[in-house]
Amino acid sequence: MSDSLRESTVAEMGLRQPIRTPFERWPHGTDLAIAVLAFSLTLAMWEGRDELDLNTFTGVGSWLTAFVASLALLWRRSHATQTHTLVIAASVLAWLTPLADGMVAMAFTLYSVGRYEPNTRTSLIAVTAAFAYLLVDLRLLTSPSVSSTIAAGMAFGIWYVGRRLRFRGEYLRLLEERAHHLEREQHADTERAVVAERTRIAREMHDVVAHKVSLMTVQAGAARTVASSDPCAAGEAMSAVETAGRQALTEMRSLLDVLRPATSDEALLPQPALADLPALMEQVRDAGVTVTLKKSDDLDDLTATQQLTIYRIVQEALTNVIKHAGDNVTVIVEIRGTREHVNVGIIDDGTGVTTTSPNGHGIVGMRERAALTGGTLDVRSRQPGFEVRARFPRQEPTS
Repeated sequence: MSDSLRESTVAEMGLRQPIRTPFERWPHGTDLAIAVLAFSLTLAMWEGRDELDLNTFTGVGSWLTAFVASLALLWRRSHATQTHTLVIAASVLAWLTPLADGMVAMAFTLYSVGRYEPNTRTSLIAVTAAFAYLLVDLRLLTSPSVSSTIAAGMAFGIWYVGRRLRFRGEYLRLLEERAHHLEREQHADTERAVVAERTRIAREMHDVVAHKVSLMTVQAGAARTVASSDPCAAGEAMSAVETAGRQALTEMRSLLDVLRPATSDEALLPQPALADLPALMEQVRDAGVTVTLKKSDDLDDLTATQQLTIYRIVQEALTNVIKHAGDNVTVIVEIRGTREHVNVGIIDDGTGVTTTSPNGHGIVGMRERAALTGGTLDVRSRQPGFEVRARFPRQEPTS
């Protein structure tokens, strides 16, 4: 998925993109550091007690209990509830010994069951179990104090922060899924538009040209049959072949006009070429757009198909200007020829819609037109305005 689409989708919902901290970039290293920190703080909290003597069974057991509880933090993300349960059990074992100060690892597991436990009921049961232990360990029921009350409140606050971060993470995940879905739909729409354009070209190729080609085949066969016995009839048949061929070529030039269904009146008109661009400019000026045409004089060798393609791309681009660019717009249409290529540019300074999706159907149609004659098309926004650039080879590609 593109970053711009993800950012725009998150921005629509009024949220900022979360910053990836080192804790998220290296989760295993972070958990190892947390485990070492929890073990060190627990030992520091127990420091100076005679019960920690490693020469006694109680001392060795206490050290092992603290070590196992801290080591379990390595799985606090994937098995949050199980890790929390183990730490509570280790804390109870430590409480049963003369060491009644608990373990630092519980603070991290409280956050973990809030942040990584997907089941809300399980998370609540886990934090309730921790509170039950704290009520006994801190003597909140028998002899409450300010420090013990603050400690219990901090424990709840740690769990609550983790839970809120989980809700936010789920919300952002849903937004990313929505952005992925929108991107897939956008690509699917573009592919459907391209397939529809090519399907229509194939259909029109069959409907418009097949009849003429069939007629030419029949006339040519008849001419061959009577060529020796009736040269006049053969000449008439070949004349009919020539006429049908010219008509087929004329109709084939209209195949590129696949976006706009031609009316019955338009179908009778000759296909436009570069010579018709001044008339198109006048129509655009009548719509209130100031347009200037700059065309070189060395374009007479372009085929009718290439001229039609250039005309339609200019027409589509100017139509977009009229629809989207706003008032008091100035447009420059440039058609320049080089030895090997023809470059077409339509540049406007509109102050209305300054960006257009490159996957819009109109632009897909222009890009298809350019590709059919071996050309390329590029669109980009400017400050201000919009720009369409097309480039065609002097000679059409042979298939």
